[in-house]
Amino acid sequence: MKDLAEFVKDRRKSVNLTQQEFAERAGVALTVIRKIEQGKTNLNLDKVNLVLAMFGHTLVPVDLKKLNENETR
Repeated sequence: MKDLAEFVKDRRKSVNLTQQEFAERAGVALTVIRKIEQGKTNLNLDKVNLVLAMFGHTLVPVDLKKLNENETR
């Protein structure tokens, strides 16, 4: 499975946009795109979702405890 950084970078490049152009279209600062593509972990979920919305995706918080419980059933 691709990580967030690889997914965003690959998708951005597939539509031939620079980081600046992509940031403008997503409605976020250039630094947001750079942080995502560099794999930074201290990201604002709302900003990440603005970026992912460009590709029809979103991220949501997951309760790992509940997820693990459901997998063992």
